[in-house]
Amino acid sequence: RKNTKRVPSFRKLLRTSQIKLDNKLKNKQYKQKSAAKKYRKEQKKLREAVRDAISRKPFPLEECKKKQVAGKWEEKEEEDALPLDMMDEDDLKLMEDLAQKASFLTRDLSSNEPVHVKKRKHESVIEKYEKVPRRLQTEPEKELIHLLPIKDKTGIIPQAVEKPVPNVAHDEEEDTDDMEEAEDFNEEPLPILTPEEMAAQRRQKLQERKMHIAALASAILSEPDSNVKKLKELRAMLMEQDPNVAVIVRKLVMVSLMEIFKDIAPSYKIRPLTEAEKATKVKKETQKLREFEEGLVSQYKFYLENLEQTIKDWKQRKLKKSNVISLKAYKGLAEVAVKCLCELLVALPHFNFHNNIIVLIVPLMNDPSKMISELCVEAVKKLFKQDKLGYASLGVVKVISGLVRGRNYDVRPEVLKVFLHLRIKEVELQKDSEDIAPKKKFMTYKEKRKNLSRMQRKWKKAEEKLERELLEAEASESKEKKLKLHTETLNIVFVTYFRILKKAQKSPLLPAVLEGLAKFAHLINVEFFDDLLIVLHSLIASGDLSYRESLHCILSAFHILSGQGDVLNIDPMKFYTHLYKTLFSLHAGGTNEDIGIVLQCLDVMFAKRRKQVSQQRALAFLKRLSILALHVLPNSSVGILATNRVFMQTFPKMDLLLDNESQGSGVYLPELEEPEHCNAQNTALWELHLLQRHYHPTVQKFASHLIAGAPTEGSGALPLDLSQRSATELFETYCMKGMTFNPPVASVTPRRKDTFSQRDSFVDEELNKQLQQHISETVARKPLDFAKHLKESSLA
Repeated sequence: RKNTKRVPSFRKLLRTSQIKLDNKLKNKQYKQKSAAKKYRKEQKKLREAVRDAISRKPFPLEECKKKQVAGKWEEKEEEDALPLDMMDEDDLKLMEDLAQKASFLTRDLSSNEPVHVKKRKHESVIEKYEKVPRRLQTEPEKELIHLLPIKDKTGIIPQAVEKPVPNVAHDEEEDTDDMEEAEDFNEEPLPILTPEEMAAQRRQKLQERKMHIAALASAILSEPDSNVKKLKELRAMLMEQDPNVAVIVRKLVMVSLMEIFKDIAPSYKIRPLTEAEKATKVKKETQKLREFEEGLVSQYKFYLENLEQTIKDWKQRKLKKSNVISLKAYKGLAEVAVKCLCELLVALPHFNFHNNIIVLIVPLMNDPSKMISELCVEAVKKLFKQDKLGYASLGVVKVISGLVRGRNYDVRPEVLKVFLHLRIKEVELQKDSEDIAPKKKFMTYKEKRKNLSRMQRKWKKAEEKLERELLEAEASESKEKKLKLHTETLNIVFVTYFRILKKAQKSPLLPAVLEGLAKFAHLINVEFFDDLLIVLHSLIASGDLSYRESLHCILSAFHILSGQGDVLNIDPMKFYTHLYKTLFSLHAGGTNEDIGIVLQCLDVMFAKRRKQVSQQRALAFLKRLSILALHVLPNSSVGILATNRVFMQTFPKMDLLLDNESQGSGVYLPELEEPEHCNAQNTALWELHLLQRHYHPTVQKFASHLIAGAPTEGSGALPLDLSQRSATELFETYCMKGMTFNPPVASVTPRRKDTFSQRDSFVDEELNKQLQQHISETVARKPLDFAKHLKESSLA
């Protein structure tokens, strides 16, 4: 039949919709799949039929013929034997016909086919075999290799050969023999490498790993968006299994990943997407950014988990099953992991999992290992110093407070000393929004009335109201947020301090607490001042504190009284007395460093409270400080003399101690512990004359300046670089921690002459002649007889 369908023209194809063309293509593909599926089913049925036919092994047709021939011969014999005369002709004819039609004697009894059914012309051997009932195969099915069938007069005879099954037991024996041979081969001694060859091999492996790490890192840094998956490949190298280079490779990978995350991490926190955001369709760029952020966060999380696990394995002394790294090497790995965590703590305070890093780092501040503890303490100090808003500081302070309370105040003092580096020294009180908001000039009513219409005035009024609100929000939002965070942080700090003062007064944390109170005392609420001063005085009076802790108590008390404590009517005479008594416990040894605390105390007690200090008290402190200046190192002497200069310029009649002829009632009692009753006005500052001959040039300048009466102008005045500095600054400037002179002393090199005189020129002529004569004479050497001299001495 001729196909009447025409091929569609190009114009018709253009008019055809894309959906219709897609449907046609789908129908065509479906038809092809259906035809292929139908063909596969037919082939499968054919294979199953052939397999069943071969497994049943039916009688071949030749055997049936042989049986038929044999049956005929038997029938003939039976015919000869039977009395056929007794049968009718019709019956005999019927039996002969039945014998010729292959009755049940030659029929396959397993077949359900009727006996006298006629053979169909188109009946094939396969259909005949299909009619044979199937039976369950108890034996495992054998694999067959199908050959080309044979066709003869009787029909098609399929041919197949069983696939030879290998003898499993024999193969296993062969495998075991091969394994034994391989073991024997492995047991053969490997070529022994010299130490130089082993080192060269190790260097080569290490260089390969380094190049691989560098290639991955450079690829990630060049295109972070498209190469985020390489972070996983680089992180997999943290599980390096080669024992020769495992430790170094893992350390390199840790540091490399840390630097990569510091470079590619965005400046914001990545939040997980909601289900609604995932369902919405977005641009390709947005989808790419989302995938990058998701991969970055997941790899960063796994990296932090690896670092945490490394530290835990070292802390628990847990050895891995692989035994790739020894327990000793785990300490080095843990130190590198802690360094990486500290770097990430300081560099990425805004990024994800920062609180998790804080929870890991803070307990390590109390670690027995000094190196790890110092690393964590320094990292927290850096974080406090660079944290401008206060979120990270608040998180660290919360964890430290929980750690101190959880350990029952049994932590190292350095853990609490980090509070001193908090950036909340200058906290202003909250002001009204009108004071905070920047001033902007708006149009007056007359200007509006003159220049604007009624509707414009109405719009202008609403616009100015909105602008005022926006300006107030911009100015006050960040300030209020910062103030709120700082207030919460300080509350936690003070709660920690007060708990220790109340429950653990004999704890080694007390100096750190007192030092912290001295720094933040001006920020404490006025309601706590009375109770806090009572506690501080009771601590000093108990006598259990060292001189350093006592100094911190005094400094804390005067910080409280100099700030909001001015409104309190409290006489701190007992604190003056205690400081006066403590001064003589300082000297040029280990206590020299604490002179800085003394100078801070004197500044708060005298310079800032000069109206509340009596003349007798000031004279007593001036005299005792001059005595102390003789017993300390030069930097302390400079600081003390600078304080004495402030005394002489602040308080009147201090020049009494510079006049030898002045007289007063009583005698100076230098050992009396009460500054008001020691009669300091009856002595003189003779120590300044000794300090004038001090080896340090700056001490000499200060001593000469004080002897002249501490003038601000004239020949006796100090240079500007010394007069404009405070006592504490001078103390730190001329510090001698490096065991060198500060300022350095110029070395004096003796002048050497070009020609040296002979040795004889230094000796007298007569003595020289005697020496030459004695040397030229040959002296007869006799053996010494000590026994003879002993006998003579005993007889005498």
